[in-house]
Amino acid sequence: MPNGNVIRGARVGSAPIRPDERHHPAPRRDVTYWCRNDHRTDIRIAAEAAAPPLWDCPRCGLPAGQDEQNPPGRVRAEPYKSHLAYVKERRTAEEGEALLAEALAALRRRRGE
Repeated sequence: MPNGNVIRGARVGSAPIRPDERHHPAPRRDVTYWCRNDHRTDIRIAAEAAAPPLWDCPRCGLPAGQDEQNPPGRVRAEPYKSHLAYVKERRTAEEGEALLAEALAALRRRRGE
């Protein structure tokens, strides 16, 4: 007589997979991209979705386009900008002087000067 620890029935995953009975895959289409290094990348997207104009090549990281004869060039990276460079883009020198004077006045008030 078996002990009470036996689990009867089928284990998970033992039944045959019948995807036709459970769901219908969405219609898809293949889109091919080429990079400057002649790497070909095939992706599948939904049939009704618009394909992106650029795709990063998984082999070399360069941008890839759909035109095999004229792939996109290397994307130019922006140089590193410091916090001060971003502030100078948003504010004029006069605005910066006014903010600095305001901050110094608040600091002096807190110190009791």
